[in-house]
Amino acid sequence: VVTLYGVFTNHYSANGPSRCLLLELLDVSVSELLLHSSNQGCSMWMIQHCARDVLEALAFLHHKGYVHADLKPRNILWSAEEECFKLIDFGLSFKEGNQDVKYIQTDGYRAPEAELQNCLAQAGLQSETECTSAVDLWSLGIVLLEMFSGMKLKHTVQSQEWKTNSSAIIDRIFASEGVVNSAIPAYHLRDLIKSMLHCDQGKRASAEKALCSPFFSIPFAPHIEDLVMLPTPVLRLLNVLSDASLQCEEEYEDILEDIREECQKYGPVVSLLIPKENPGKGQVFVEYANAGDSKAAQKMLTGKIFDGKFVVATFYPLSAYKRGYLYQNLL
Repeated sequence: VVTLYGVFTNHYSANGPSRCLLLELLDVSVSELLLHSSNQGCSMWMIQHCARDVLEALAFLHHKGYVHADLKPRNILWSAEEECFKLIDFGLSFKEGNQDVKYIQTDGYRAPEAELQNCLAQAGLQSETECTSAVDLWSLGIVLLEMFSGMKLKHTVQSQEWKTNSSAIIDRIFASEGVVNSAIPAYHLRDLIKSMLHCDQGKRASAEKALCSPFFSIPFAPHIEDLVMLPTPVLRLLNVLSDASLQCEEEYEDILEDIREECQKYGPVVSLLIPKENPGKGQVFVEYANAGDSKAAQKMLTGKIFDGKFVVATFYPLSAYKRGYLYQNLL
């Protein structure tokens, strides 16, 4: 969940004094990631990462008795410093059993019971069924389905076919030849999404139960596109060293010093690693004190010529780096 640093009053607003929230600065949103996926869908590593992080956020909120009530790609942002996806925008949130907001959720991510409630409210009528934390699971199910397919599903989920048999449509999406991820055994993700998209809110999986899905036990590796899009404090440089450079100790030490000197231009370097053996052979890993420095370095070093070669700079998961887990093959 996004961190709230403080609250202050702006007395110079054109419409009079207004309360302002000071929140942590986050990075790319899932909405932007979907835009960059070019209708091919996100990688399974990214989907798994996002699903786990958001479910943990929801489990926390729901345990405290709160409903987010506006979960959508634009409200899920990446935290480069903490290396996780976070929920933002609690403008429609409410305490379960005490809903003080009539119209909740965004079109396309709205649960059936919220849709009914909104329609009745527009007609001046009261809904007999209260919206619960289950509305958040519905929204997340749609978000994950969009991440897998790479398609916006607003018109699909509003169609009569979806209302009649949403399960068949989900099966069709997962079986589609146009979906890049279809080559990966993804039935655990399919079943997880189905558990969130029951029309009957009473049958929907809770966030806590969804976290127990077998989908989260599968080890996926990030694609290179993921490591370009999701900033972390660790930078990974490719196409820098040749095998000959690795074998000559003197040349290796000189290059190591040159790289350290170059990378320190953008911020203090906490650690620097160049493995001489696989996995990660010849890749350069640079750990900065914070993601801001890492982002500045990635921007400036990408495409830079080093020893006659064009440098490719991506980010790298800090958690994997700390564990000494170096991905050798990235698709």
